[in-house]
Amino acid sequence: MTALVETRQLHTHYGQSHILHGVDLAIGRGEAVGLLGRNGMGKTTLIRSIMGHIRPTMGQIWVRGQDCGKAPPYRISRLGVAYVPEGRGIFPNLDVRENLLVSARPGYDGRQDWTYGKILGVFPRLAERLGHGGQQLSGGEQQMLAIGRALMTNPDVLILDEATEGLAPLIVAEIWRIVASLRETGIATLIVDRNYRKVLAHTDRCVVLEKGRVVAQGVSAELEADAGVLARHLGV
Repeated sequence: MTALVETRQLHTHYGQSHILHGVDLAIGRGEAVGLLGRNGMGKTTLIRSIMGHIRPTMGQIWVRGQDCGKAPPYRISRLGVAYVPEGRGIFPNLDVRENLLVSARPGYDGRQDWTYGKILGVFPRLAERLGHGGQQLSGGEQQMLAIGRALMTNPDVLILDEATEGLAPLIVAEIWRIVASLRETGIATLIVDRNYRKVLAHTDRCVVLEKGRVVAQGVSAELEADAGVLARHLGV
């Protein structure tokens, strides 16, 4: 499988702190990949390195076969990678409609599958709140808006970092329903979430990080059945 996004022997530092230690990761077209690990193990650092928010100190990042180790975030985005960060990052001074339309553009190959109307169909809660400012939305509505805004870029890869954190159970179930439906559209996903069982259930493969190193990886169903791996690296 040709990787849309790939890291090779990636090392990243925060100041003097060495966070990532030679991480290899690949996301193929249409593939759902989970990124697991306890808090502080380097998951968000890996994502931010891929997206160009942090420059790695060693190793390579490839997007669509292009060397992007020193690329700025806008270039990664234009290559078809969308990012829903932990904390959502919506624009509080814009209303729902403006938050969506500000990111609307064709995909890398010119596709416009994710239109404004389609987003409102997938997220009917947003359709009821078009005139509400970002700061007026509930946490769950903000998360839906953040995902909808990312989809308005018509991406080939969608990265979700803790998309269900702090949300009510009914909203969490709705977010996972949306994640499941995305797999059917052919969009590749990289998913980070504290609920490792949900990640395993909604992905093809998973990679487990511990102290910035890949310590386990494989088919999600096989990892789920390996209680020893889960206990050793996830503390469950």
